[in-house]
Amino acid sequence: MKASDYIASVLQQQRVAAVFELVGGMITHMIDSVFVQGEVPIVSMHHEQGAAFAAEAVGKITGIPGVAMATSGPGATNLLTGVGSCYFDSSPAVFITGQVNRHEQKGNRAVRQLGFQETDIVSMARPVTKHSVLVQDVRDLPNTLHGAFRLATDKRPGPVLIDIPMDVQRENVEPEWLMHHAADAPLLPEERDLVALKEALLKAQRPLVLAGGGVRAGRVTAEFRQMVEMLSIPVVHSLMGVDALPWSHTLNAGMIGSYGNRWSNLAISQCDLLVVVGSRLDVRQTGADTQGFKEGRQIFHLDCDAGEMNNRVTGCHAILGELRPALLALHEMLLPIRDTVAANCMHWLGEIAALRRRWPDTQEIPDLQGINPNSFMHGLSQAGASAGAYVVDVGQHQMWAAQSLEIADDQRFLTSGGMGSMGFALPAGIGAAIALAGQPVVVIAGDGGFQCNIQELQTVARLGLPIKIVVVNNNCLGMVRQFQESYFKGRYRSTLWGYTAPDFEAVAKAYGIPSKSISDPTQIASASEWLFADHQSPALLQVMVSPNANAYPKLAFGKGMTSMEPQEKPIAMEGT
Repeated sequence: MKASDYIASVLQQQRVAAVFELVGGMITHMIDSVFVQGEVPIVSMHHEQGAAFAAEAVGKITGIPGVAMATSGPGATNLLTGVGSCYFDSSPAVFITGQVNRHEQKGNRAVRQLGFQETDIVSMARPVTKHSVLVQDVRDLPNTLHGAFRLATDKRPGPVLIDIPMDVQRENVEPEWLMHHAADAPLLPEERDLVALKEALLKAQRPLVLAGGGVRAGRVTAEFRQMVEMLSIPVVHSLMGVDALPWSHTLNAGMIGSYGNRWSNLAISQCDLLVVVGSRLDVRQTGADTQGFKEGRQIFHLDCDAGEMNNRVTGCHAILGELRPALLALHEMLLPIRDTVAANCMHWLGEIAALRRRWPDTQEIPDLQGINPNSFMHGLSQAGASAGAYVVDVGQHQMWAAQSLEIADDQRFLTSGGMGSMGFALPAGIGAAIALAGQPVVVIAGDGGFQCNIQELQTVARLGLPIKIVVVNNNCLGMVRQFQESYFKGRYRSTLWGYTAPDFEAVAKAYGIPSKSISDPTQIASASEWLFADHQSPALLQVMVSPNANAYPKLAFGKGMTSMEPQEKPIAMEGT
């Protein structure tokens, strides 16, 4: 079998949802083989970064690695932002790049480049992949390809990159070259660590669970919900854990962190036991004052990655193990004490509910003229019951969405966390729409981020995908403008000054996508209903918001979890 045909057959065997690509010379054999075989859809994007983000979304939703292809040189390097995004956010993906023919490679020659577009993408990708490899011998291809899909989903998921020279793609593959590997044993937690957590839960009066992105990345949402419901223990979440519990769930205590809900940050400051499940405890979650974050409470940290525990926040009781066996073991161990823990939590849940009533998310910017972004997110959610996922870009709108979207039981929330890449949402929305096979997907972006990959509107229009696009347009780069307001005395260079945005309603119409704009709060309900009127087609809603709108609350940098802007001011400059 020709090697490129073999690659196409493996993609089919792995149940790959689609191959996202921007065609180039060094991948034409592989694209042709996938096309001729006809089993795996080919989605032609307009930038390789968009292909990478689309593949990431597929991996997040399905648990099967998303696949993107790119040609050598600029095609491969354009993938790197998306590759890094998969690595930081634990998204399973396989990236396949075409490389120049082996006889065109420079090897050890003292030249910068021999073949046209020859680029050592393997070395560039190595720091942001679980594995990155150049296939120089066709006999290595079967094991490399199958191994990539296995590795991408094993333990903590992530991306694998395979670089394949064009002449290798043309050679023949023999089926007997594939060696079958037994599945690795799961990483199990130590029983003594689980017992210690059980004893701590028995004593705690204000226990709290922090759900991170690992709950979804580990595919353990059902097991996680079963455990917290058994104990009736309140749950806060990180930005990457927004959809760990539905918004309306009685145990959902909101988002913590730099732009977390005020009541959630106050709750974490008052808890006496914090159980962290699949979260990195990075600076965006804890603030700069790590000593204050851990003071007055025990912290148990469950994760499959030893490097993430006792990293920034030290003194945690680490429970190392994959989340599924850890949660199943915990469920069995904690079952006899569930009534005791639940009784201890009853008054505590009432206290959190009181904090939530005192500090509603829609009152953080009470004097704002025009549309309140948090109120808009609630209105959008109420119209979007049919949506399978909310895919959110990076910026202030990301925080308003995470604070206020009413995520339902079976809806997903996807965003770019560790990489924090503007331009993520539109191409990732394409991937989500492919993965959800006809179910509407909501893309929420700011005017700045939307322009980073605006070319993918053509992909949406060409495929007629049911993507409902919301552009929150404040005619500035709002998150950095807010930063300049705090630290640079309102010198708004490159955010308000020297920056412009187009009329996105007109842009969408140029692509043949129905669109409209709103600027008045009274239009929110009708515009949201309009957006979902046709569940099977794309539409774009431009939401005009004041450039003065800030994302609040915001941790006052350098202070503890109870100190939030605008009531308090930072004492140090943020590093991120």
